Amino acid sequence: MGVSGSGKSTIAERLAQRLRWTYEDGDRFHPASNVAKMSAGQPLTDEDRWPWLRAIADEIDRVCKAGEHAVIACSALKRTYRDVLVHGRTDVRIIYLEGTEPLIAKRLAERKGHFMPPGLLASQFKTLEPPDSRENPVTVSIDAPVDAIVDNIIGQLGLSPDDGQSTGRVRA
Repeated sequence: MGVSGSGKSTIAERLAQRLRWTYEDGDRFHPASNVAKMSAGQPLTDEDRWPWLRAIADEIDRVCKAGEHAVIACSALKRTYRDVLVHGRTDVRIIYLEGTEPLIAKRLAERKGHFMPPGLLASQFKTLEPPDSRENPVTVSIDAPVDAIVDNIIGQLGLSPDDGQSTGRVRA
């Protein structure tokens, strides 16, 4: 989880590859109306987000019930959003990709072809409620190379990249 431009998709995809787990980008669960709104430079409201979050929560439940493992990239900026996604599960972990607004703004300015315009970054930081210890998060700085960030996550989770059969479940 993290603001747009923090590297959620890149880190989650690389983490899933290393662990040999399924990767899902939370953006694919957005209804078309949300994508259109963000593309027009309008921040989403909580009412816009609830169906999206419920769709991701359903996927998390499906994966866990099937005994599978997945890494799902999702902004999940507020505690209430993460509560919808995790809803008391102890077998789902939050990974918070932490970065400064200037670093992320620079990354967004260089990104091509994404529906989230850089102008919405300030609204994302305004909305952001970093996870606290009650959520048992894995917090990593994004001011490092991708492989170092993934190594840090794997280490904090107590997993091995060769442990494709691990019982831990991860959501980024």
